[in-house]
Amino acid sequence: MNAALLRLVICQGLFLTNNVTFIAINGLVGLHLAPVAWMATLPLMGYVVGGALATPLVARHQRAWGRRRAFQAGQAVGILSTLACAAAVTIDSFGLLLAATLSAGYYNAHAGLYRFAAAELVGPEARTRAISWVMTGGLIGAVAGPNLANAGRDLLAIPFAGAYYALAVLAAVALLILATIPFPPLEAPDPQRPGRSLREIARQPAFIVAVVAAAIGYGMMNLLMAATPLAMAGCGHPFERTALVLEVHVIGMFAPGFFTGALIRRFGTLPVMATGGVLYALCVAVALSGVQLPHFLIALALLGVGWNFIYTGATTLLTQTYRPEEKTLAQGAMDFWVYVTMAFTSLGAGALVTSKGWTWLNLGSIGLLLVLAAALWWLARRGAPQPA
Repeated sequence: MNAALLRLVICQGLFLTNNVTFIAINGLVGLHLAPVAWMATLPLMGYVVGGALATPLVARHQRAWGRRRAFQAGQAVGILSTLACAAAVTIDSFGLLLAATLSAGYYNAHAGLYRFAAAELVGPEARTRAISWVMTGGLIGAVAGPNLANAGRDLLAIPFAGAYYALAVLAAVALLILATIPFPPLEAPDPQRPGRSLREIARQPAFIVAVVAAAIGYGMMNLLMAATPLAMAGCGHPFERTALVLEVHVIGMFAPGFFTGALIRRFGTLPVMATGGVLYALCVAVALSGVQLPHFLIALALLGVGWNFIYTGATTLLTQTYRPEEKTLAQGAMDFWVYVTMAFTSLGAGALVTSKGWTWLNLGSIGLLLVLAAALWWLARRGAPQPA
């Protein structure tokens, strides 16, 4: 840990506060504004679709402007998009809400690169720990996000408008903090060493599994987490309980960051990712056993810890597949597929939970889990990857 990394951890926490609050309220706001119930999670889908569409642009801006200016541009868009969300609930415009969350994807795509920027703030021997440490910044979001959503629900006369205004303030704070972080310059393109094409990079088994694991790990987590507020409302739980469940879930997502890096160094990347898959299976089993508050709490806590193991492991695995001059290309490719998967699961969460119910949604997630298990088994049979 150093001063620059600590400030980046804080920025990660502010970003996750935004994400958790979006997940907690956008489905409910969407349910209120949408013309039909199955469209309730379209604002969540817009957020991740915007991230997918912005990924190539973000990669270009990162190379052209450097980490600091690019990250600050993302925060500026975050401020404007949350203010637009507040305007949408004020005038009851579902279309404006969708446009605002779609534009917020540019902010989302930039902030998603914090974990890679963390590895650049330390020496090569500490990169795994730096990635793990920056993930712990999500603990800020774990506590602040659900409570901000709960407090912001009735802060102003219009439900949830206050929460959106608060998110704009948090994005402004992050913008100021980013101005103080001395990010090292990205590797400049060298005509003598232009780097491999994405097609060549993507042929590596480790790259394939890292992207598949990150996409499915994030997609399955998003499917269940995005549906939770709607499922709990349908089961008669008050919003205060939903906020508690999301708080426990996000603590589970980021608290393991204190030791996930150590586990990866001791046991290896694939065993830690496989453990995350086992925790996902336990999450589904608990979710299928009942719909009382303890069932939601335990299931979402297991889901959070499993996500941390899978996503931290996938990020670490990806860093072994590219050379310095290829980093923005490889990192952008991973995040593009993560966002695409999240887009489908965001839409699927609303459609399944409002039409088929919580049980069928959990049963459907088993298919994603089987694909993840097959990918890890395939790479394990090929042996440990050699760093690029």
